[in-house]
Amino acid sequence: MEALLSQFTFLSDHALRDKNFDPSAMEDLMKLFEVESYKEWAAMELEHEGHVKQAEIAMQEAEDYLDSVMESAMDEFRRFEEEMEGGSKGELDGLEDAAEKARKMGNLMEKGATIASKFYVEAAMNSATAAMKSAFKVLSTNKVHPS
Repeated sequence: MEALLSQFTFLSDHALRDKNFDPSAMEDLMKLFEVESYKEWAAMELEHEGHVKQAEIAMQEAEDYLDSVMESAMDEFRRFEEEMEGGSKGELDGLEDAAEKARKMGNLMEKGATIASKFYVEAAMNSATAAMKSAFKVLSTNKVHPS
């Protein structure tokens, strides 16, 4: 392009000095400018397409990386969730076992209290019966207690 500008400067100076200058030489130079500008435009277009292609590749790589990172994060979350679920299940089983043992212990204590109260009632009845027999015995002997 610089060579064409030099040529244009040379032809412009020549046209100013020479009255018999042929304008077709200037037209030929203008056609060369047009051809050169189309070549530059095509080269820039190719370069632009190359940049676009590189950008598309970079975006695809970034998307692939993001997908990979997201998949890793989801895998880690799933493992964490399974771990927490397993721990929670273990704790729940432990609490259920403790509750069952407490229920059985309560039932045993209830049975023990029932048996103890039956023995207490029986003992009280026996004591009352013995007191009544003793009272009847005292009454039947017609003796008065010295107190």
